[in-house]
Amino acid sequence: MSTQENYNRWLNSLNVDEKTKAELKAMDQKAIDDAFFKDVEFGTAGMRGVLGPGTNRMNEFTVRKATVAFGYYLLELFPNAKNEGVVISHDNRHMSREFTLLSAKTLNDLGIKAYIFDSLRPTPELSFAVRYLKACGGIMITASHNPKQYNGYKVYDETGCQLVPDKIKRLLEILADLPNELDVKYDVAEKRGETIMLDNKVDDEYVRLVESIAINRDLDKSNFKVVFTPNHGTSYVNSMRIFNDLGYKIYPVMSQVDPDPDFSGTLSPNPEDARSFIEPIKLAKEINADLIVMTDPDGDRVGLGYKATDGSYQTLTGNQSAALLMDYIFSQKQQKGTLSKDGVMYYTIVTSSLGGDIARHYGVKVEEFLTGFKFIGNRIDYYEKLGHGPKFEFGYEESYGCLIAPFARDKDGCQAILMYCEMALFYFLQGKRLDEAWDDLCKRFGYHQDITYSMEFFGSEGQAKMNNLMDTLHNNPFIEINGLKVVKVDDIEKGERITKDKKESLNLPKSNVVKLYLEDGSVVTVRPSGTEPKVKFYVGTVLKEKPKDNSFPEALFKGIKEVLHL
Repeated sequence: MSTQENYNRWLNSLNVDEKTKAELKAMDQKAIDDAFFKDVEFGTAGMRGVLGPGTNRMNEFTVRKATVAFGYYLLELFPNAKNEGVVISHDNRHMSREFTLLSAKTLNDLGIKAYIFDSLRPTPELSFAVRYLKACGGIMITASHNPKQYNGYKVYDETGCQLVPDKIKRLLEILADLPNELDVKYDVAEKRGETIMLDNKVDDEYVRLVESIAINRDLDKSNFKVVFTPNHGTSYVNSMRIFNDLGYKIYPVMSQVDPDPDFSGTLSPNPEDARSFIEPIKLAKEINADLIVMTDPDGDRVGLGYKATDGSYQTLTGNQSAALLMDYIFSQKQQKGTLSKDGVMYYTIVTSSLGGDIARHYGVKVEEFLTGFKFIGNRIDYYEKLGHGPKFEFGYEESYGCLIAPFARDKDGCQAILMYCEMALFYFLQGKRLDEAWDDLCKRFGYHQDITYSMEFFGSEGQAKMNNLMDTLHNNPFIEINGLKVVKVDDIEKGERITKDKKESLNLPKSNVVKLYLEDGSVVTVRPSGTEPKVKFYVGTVLKEKPKDNSFPEALFKGIKEVLHL
């Protein structure tokens, strides 16, 4: 169906109220194109989009259709799905509570029990709750770190892990077989399911398990100050409880603690965006804080800032902070004799090679996956069911998310901020700031520079440009970038590792990703975002000497844009 046909279908439908129709009539052609040129779809982290009317939008119709499909999927897969039920949680965004209640009602109509919380809860707690309650699935209503106009819908399996491609394939088939989002109908079960409001037992057990991961719990915290912000999101209550239980001196950014859907206290809720640190750094300067920790709105990602040796406040990328944390955890466990002799670390194909170097240094195996923490969670479950195999020691992505203990099967911001605080305090008590700790790490493993760049493409025209860009790289990957030749290519869509002389198979699910290896050892990975209309360029370099700035990776990004005529 064309964009205009979809638009007219909404405009003329009896199921669309007059207020929404007025919104539709006020749209210009560009807005119509973006809202109706395709259906909002499941990407690397579920279904995510701008709120509003349209097939490519998050609204009651698209959420209801997704929930009907998920309900049918669970009923088909689990004989006892109605009693095992689905856990649903949400973040602070516009329509999050409404989508939660709508999802619960829809599942109840299909005869399926739904568990919901009394208010917002972080994504990792949702993952944990599915496991704790032995539910057959979970739904998280969140747009993660996206701007305020977005919302989203993530689905989880019975292990508390987001659905990997093999599992989601059947769900997508069911979704495709349903009528359009305005006309979805279903038979209400003779015995409707019930919605159960969860009490604080889930919170209590989740917090207890987070606190249990501390390695050096009794370090002297008396002179160590931490600034914390949840960016108006879900992690505030749990995190403050954890901080207080373990005796940290925490100073919340009070203008950012309320669950405000408009994010009025911050210019960005995304730890990857430097603007998210403006207010925390302002408070840190006022109180002379040593560390800044923040979570994104759904509490699975963590940004890290610190007071440097020169007295300024600096931030770390997700690659840098996770590498530092991994080195700290592995070294301390090794010293205490608790690091497994058959341990494994998981990361993704767009994550810095530094993590693998650190893990192997400590005798920890390394496994690499496609982007999306679901692949890490799924691998943990694989070995758990197998009954033997390497022991999970750490998992992370470059996008500011990591998991330390697998009682949750998604990135866990509460675990991360606890251990970042412990790590920074450990070095603080030795007279070291995190810039010194980072420099020490680089002296041992090389100066890794890993920077993610992105370009946005909106509407059907933008989608066509994205497709052409990726087609060019799939069909003609042996290019020259800023004077450096590409010598090896991982074409993950084709499942091939290619050099000029030979081809090898890659042991990864197919995905629209191309990884280019340059003659100097640098790597450029290109992939369309699974959650936003953008293409991401991951540039990784390793230098022998400490770089003065980011000019080298920036030159590589500029070079690939020139080759691709962007």
